[in-house]
Amino acid sequence: MHKSDVIAHFGGKSKTAKALGIAPSSITQWGEIIPESRAYQIEHITGGALSADHYRNKLKTA
Repeated sequence: MHKSDVIAHFGGKSKTAKALGIAPSSITQWGEIIPESRAYQIEHITGGALSADHYRNKLKTA
């Protein structure tokens, strides 16, 4: 899951932070691929509109 996709989905960094219950500065610290725990949280919040498949696929190849 890419940070740019998440921010676009929620409509900005502040709205993303509010949806996740975190500070906007936390989002700034993410790399372009967001942390795994947040990816699953976002997948849940968005009802699967944004998927954490990146991490599921990583587990399958390990």
